[in-house]
Amino acid sequence: MEIKTDQTDNYTKIAIIGRVDTVTAAQLEKAIQSVLENEPKSIIMDCTELDYISSSGLRVFLILQKKMVVKNARLSLFGLNPNIKEIFDISGFSTIFKIFPDLKKAINN
Repeated sequence: MEIKTDQTDNYTKIAIIGRVDTVTAAQLEKAIQSVLENEPKSIIMDCTELDYISSSGLRVFLILQKKMVVKNARLSLFGLNPNIKEIFDISGFSTIFKIFPDLKKAINN
């Protein structure tokens, strides 16, 4: 798994490339914690190249969502492929997260 972060004045984008599973979830959690130290008002997760997510990965997303709510900050996801979207739907996470088809819509909503 590879993680790329880009920060603008309005949001921080975290791009996840590859798999988030029991082996890589801690790496993602550490990267997210580093981003949270800057107190972002908005985080946008780029999932266009996310190939797989396990329950460990979902847990990291949920922890991030809870931290963002406490900080009164915004978390958006975009670019979920059909398999990842199905996992979010089945787990009920689609109702927890704001999910958009592309970056432009994630920024403007």
